Amino acid sequence: MNFDVFNGDADGIISLIQLRLAQPKSAKLVTGVKRNVELLANVDACEVNTSAGDEVLVLDVSLDKNKDALNTLLESGAKVTYFDHHKSGDIPTHPNLTCHIDLDPNTCTALIVNKQLKGQFVHWAIAGAYGDNLLSVADELAKQCQLSMTQREQLKELGTLINYNGYGREVSDLHFDPAELYKELLNYHSPFDAIDDPKSPFHVLRKAYAEDWALVESLAPLTQTDVVRVFELPDIAASRRISGVYGNYLANQNPDRASVVLTSNSDLSYTVSLRAPLNNKQGAVKICGEFKTGGGREAAAGINRLKKHDIVNLIQKTHDYYSG
Repeated sequence: MNFDVFNGDADGIISLIQLRLAQPKSAKLVTGVKRNVELLANVDACEVNTSAGDEVLVLDVSLDKNKDALNTLLESGAKVTYFDHHKSGDIPTHPNLTCHIDLDPNTCTALIVNKQLKGQFVHWAIAGAYGDNLLSVADELAKQCQLSMTQREQLKELGTLINYNGYGREVSDLHFDPAELYKELLNYHSPFDAIDDPKSPFHVLRKAYAEDWALVESLAPLTQTDVVRVFELPDIAASRRISGVYGNYLANQNPDRASVVLTSNSDLSYTVSLRAPLNNKQGAVKICGEFKTGGGREAAAGINRLKKHDIVNLIQKTHDYYSG
């Protein structure tokens, strides 16, 4: 059995769409909410029939967070192809492992896949870049493709909506299970076909997004300094869904400041989304990585469970890092 393992956000879903449009293949889908990144542990090596040429494809999840499971698969004889842009740590050297990993803060997995496919589904890649908040990169690629301003805005909205769908504590928080959203979108050769179809997930997510955005539209910061702003959201499903795209919005709104979004959890902890200043896209993963459940990439990172007494520490670390 083949396995397609992918992050449940726009970057992961759109990366897989590109590859499976180019190379159709039956596979078991392994995914989840955006923050569920230790996905390779859900692949049973015994189900991968190496003698039949079965393979494991991994997209947009940190190799560093999946290293033990990856080594287990490689030792079992499985062939693994890995596309990603998150913190990787030391990459294993193994004849069965093919890696396409680029840690540049101005790329994402959808763009890495696009490069591998030589632009075969570049419109999908542009939507993925928009969804990962690489707005200037996506704009430049859209210009190269001679897309109109209307078309760019359409791809930006689609990427944002797919990304919005990935945020939640559990899949039940989401409007679509990421595996189901992927399968529905795979029916569209072009993202513009999905936008034009009134029955596509695009229109369901557009309506839901507008309803959730009302939660943050006039939200005042919990605290702010000259280099960081902090916002707090209540413990409701809408908060969890909107938190990531809201963090991106804050980063775009003020590119010289870092942005922290704290979402309350029922156990009195907080889920954290940290965005580095757009004009200094580095350091987010370093800051979040200093806390037990933190991780991510240079421009955007998070902490799954931050204790309340650590909030002041997080804000101080963020302020010190970007004011240094």
